[in-house]
Amino acid sequence: MKYLVKPLFAAAIALSPISAVAQSTVYIPNLAELSGAGAVSGTNWRDGIILAVEEINAKGGILGRKLDVPHVDTQSEASIARAQIQKMIDNKPYVILGPVFSGSVLPSMELSKAAEIPQIMGGEAAAITQRGNPYIFRTAFGQQVSMPKIANYMRDGVKAKSVAVVWVNNDFGKGGRDAFVAEMTKRNIKVVADVSTESGQVDFASDVVKVKNSPAEAIFVYTNEEESARFLREARKQGIKVPLIGETTLLGQKVIELAGEAANGVKGHVGLTADAPVPALQAFGEKFKKRFGYANDHNGIKGYTAVYVIKHVTEKIGKFDSKAFAAALHGMTITPAQEPGILMEATWDKNGDIDRQSFLGEVVGGKQKIVEILPKAGL
Repeated sequence: MKYLVKPLFAAAIALSPISAVAQSTVYIPNLAELSGAGAVSGTNWRDGIILAVEEINAKGGILGRKLDVPHVDTQSEASIARAQIQKMIDNKPYVILGPVFSGSVLPSMELSKAAEIPQIMGGEAAAITQRGNPYIFRTAFGQQVSMPKIANYMRDGVKAKSVAVVWVNNDFGKGGRDAFVAEMTKRNIKVVADVSTESGQVDFASDVVKVKNSPAEAIFVYTNEEESARFLREARKQGIKVPLIGETTLLGQKVIELAGEAANGVKGHVGLTADAPVPALQAFGEKFKKRFGYANDHNGIKGYTAVYVIKHVTEKIGKFDSKAFAAALHGMTITPAQEPGILMEATWDKNGDIDRQSFLGEVVGGKQKIVEILPKAGL
């Protein structure tokens, strides 16, 4: 009789509801800044992911399995991000999504690397992909790609000989500041004011005074979205006349909404935007607004395309294998013809850095206007 127990017990396990659910879904948790200083970025990222997951699951999922994507809040704190990602790893995820803030990516990615779990995140600090981590992948340009484009615009478009730089004192801001200053030096453009600000800062009056009193012919602003809007309002109040130049975070939809008229005239490099003359990006923007009731920023696109990267790579390798996923994505190019959800052709190099077209933009009449399409950097 004892020989009958094990087969019957095994059969019971195989047919249990818990086992059936595990086999019908794939666990892909999302770690994001849903509160705190990064909430604007993190909620856009999350909602882009939600939209993609809904679309994919409505069509049967990936390889017949629905996507199980819980959303976990880092509270915009690196220590919380690290603790939460360990909990995710304990539950054996296929791929991890997020975080968006570089300061949370840098400590958390060491855990996913040790567990050999791919992590597709939104951080832009150059250091992220310079540490030899074969499991980390970007959804947007690293600063080592975006800053040369901005520097060329400063030299050729703005024709500035001297600049001021205003940056947020975190991993994202410091990495951007260092890369920007290095690119200015290469082009013989003098940095005449170097102003550090804090994440979540409210009052920018003294910072604007510093750059206003400098001989800068242009000001480069590299802060988070809400702080960018506050800086722009203060700059308008104090009558700043020189060009205000930035990256995607300065020209984003949320900045335009919060800064109002003070955003008009701002120019700079834009990695991703639904305002670009790319039909797939424009269609995404319409879908996003219909689903969530607000206009997305670049983080919404980053989150959406990250999920479709998972779909395409998994279908390419034909199985749910985390190590095989990471190996396959290195050196891969995905086109909209192959996977419409990718929206724009993109390539990932051996470090996990992404390369694709980008844009030069300007805020005109309260709207972002794309004035030029820039080619892939050729990583």
